[in-house]
Amino acid sequence: MDRIFVLIFGVPLGVLMMIYRVQIKSVTGDIGWAERNIGGGGTYTLIAIIGLLVSILSLMYALGTLQEFMVNNLGGFFKPAQP
Repeated sequence: MDRIFVLIFGVPLGVLMMIYRVQIKSVTGDIGWAERNIGGGGTYTLIAIIGLLVSILSLMYALGTLQEFMVNNLGGFFKPAQP
């Protein structure tokens, strides 16, 4: 059931972050690290990247591919849940 909630709220949240990044930046202000390392408009780019990651990771979690990815690549740290 939690996977459905993550899908319902996570993907739209990520999309809204990408759409409303100007308004988010006006609330947060400049992020110094992003402006220095990404370049001009780095805060906008960072917010868009975070929104994209939220959408992709939410979709992966809902479909079970995130768990499979973690087990296969970080096996010793992530144990699959026992049914």
